[in-house]
Amino acid sequence: MSQGKRIVLASRPVGEPKPSDFRLEDCPIPTPGAGDVLLRTIWLSLDPYMRGRMSEGPSYAQPVPIGGVMEAGTVSEVIASNNPGFAKGDIVLSRAGWQTHAISDGKGLAKIDPDIAPISTAVGVLGMPGMTAYTGLLDIGKPQAGETVVVAAASGAVGSAVGQIAKIKGARAVGIAGGKDKCAYVKNELGFDDCLDHRDPDLAAKLKDACPKGIDVYFENVGGTVFEAVFPLLNAFARIPVCGLIAHYNDTQAVAPKWAPSLMRAVLTKRLTIRGFIVSDFAARHGDFLRDMSGWVREGKVKHKEFVTEGLESAPAAFMGLLKGANFGKQLVRVGPDKT
Repeated sequence: MSQGKRIVLASRPVGEPKPSDFRLEDCPIPTPGAGDVLLRTIWLSLDPYMRGRMSEGPSYAQPVPIGGVMEAGTVSEVIASNNPGFAKGDIVLSRAGWQTHAISDGKGLAKIDPDIAPISTAVGVLGMPGMTAYTGLLDIGKPQAGETVVVAAASGAVGSAVGQIAKIKGARAVGIAGGKDKCAYVKNELGFDDCLDHRDPDLAAKLKDACPKGIDVYFENVGGTVFEAVFPLLNAFARIPVCGLIAHYNDTQAVAPKWAPSLMRAVLTKRLTIRGFIVSDFAARHGDFLRDMSGWVREGKVKHKEFVTEGLESAPAAFMGLLKGANFGKQLVRVGPDKT
């Protein structure tokens, strides 16, 4: 095989991304130089943060340049190595992006042991989404036994882990998800105490009924009308880890909501803690996360679900669907077989 494929950013989206914002290209498979390894992508992770990388505005990371390969975490196989730290056949966690092959100098690669767990979990429950849930909830949310934790996007890769960790810590977990099937999964399979449909016109009233003692921790993944339903129920000293705002990722301009003054008053009078975070803020906690989460997964205390599309060419449509909640669980693209 001498030809690879890649998906590049063809144009910056205005509002919702569209197919023409991406371009699938054929490209030669690169040759590794001294100290390099050649990677073949097996699993490609799709995550909401990628929408921000498509925009040019200021953010915590540089945007993908026009014509550049879309950024992403991947699970890859080393198929050629000039680096003593990696051998042909090694499976590694990498950031190869939306392409079938990539060159790495070895920096930032982490070997994956396929005997510990399915390798796809390295970009899921045992990877960035799992660690986001773990650190955001435990280091910012700090749930206590008997408190009420509400989780937005509760059937997704991050939210599903948040609620299950909250239960492990003795808290009451209430999820908010999109649709009857997702809500049933969150409650019946994941063990949340309740789960409400964010599309329900009576969401605010039903959330109040589901949280009779108010809300002590709200794990924010969504924003929009979900936050508006949560806001009046926040208890004094409530903690709000802000992980994502997917309802606003396609907004074309930033406008302060009409209830912003009420929010700031509540921050003052209720002494709320609202903290945005990026998972890399907690890099020092990676060892703790792997120890705890791998144990919980092994013991069946944390369950996870994968939503897989096949082939690199499926990535743009899968990503656009992700932003609309079309996925059910962690969104992955199977780019190639587990082993050549």
